[in-house]
Amino acid sequence: MDQKITLIKEWLGTGSINVFGLPFSGKDTVGVRLAETLGAKFLSSGLILRAAEKEDSSLAKEIGAGNLAPTETFRSIILPYFSREELASFPLVLSSVGRWEGEEGPVMDAARAGGHEIKATILLNISEEEARKRWDVSKQLGDRGERSDDREKSILDNRISEFVQKTMPVINTYRELGLLASVKAMGTRDEVFAEVIDELAKLATQNN
Repeated sequence: MDQKITLIKEWLGTGSINVFGLPFSGKDTVGVRLAETLGAKFLSSGLILRAAEKEDSSLAKEIGAGNLAPTETFRSIILPYFSREELASFPLVLSSVGRWEGEEGPVMDAARAGGHEIKATILLNISEEEARKRWDVSKQLGDRGERSDDREKSILDNRISEFVQKTMPVINTYRELGLLASVKAMGTRDEVFAEVIDELAKLATQNN
């Protein structure tokens, strides 16, 4: 695996890898580990927006209902991160940055302008049934804190619907651009991570 990681680092430079998936697919778990492995900074639009909702009741209402943040709100809060001076010399691992159809273009433009061109996207594949099972387990364990978008299964259902209707077209755009690697996310954390590294190494080889 070390040889593959070296290959990925050389290919990635200060570029970005964007990780997508249904709720409970493991985006942040994979993203944080990937960032640590590659010496990258981790940037989660979900974490940033959930912090912002504390000061924005309208945003809090949308997120609490399981809806995606309005595009203009997303752009104003998230896109400036790509040009932050403290991130300039690092690659970025993104967790679902640009989840609404039409946001992928501005995200790619902002990333490129900030020196963090999007080099790859990862789709962590789980079924909707599996997402609901993982929600049940998480509620029993209480391992995700007091997230407003995790309160009820009806909110989860809406989040899944938002992903299918609004985010899958974004993912298809990346697929058409040859930037998508699809990974089965049903194994152990180590197995999923190993497959992510394998797929990124393939992209690095193809695009070097």
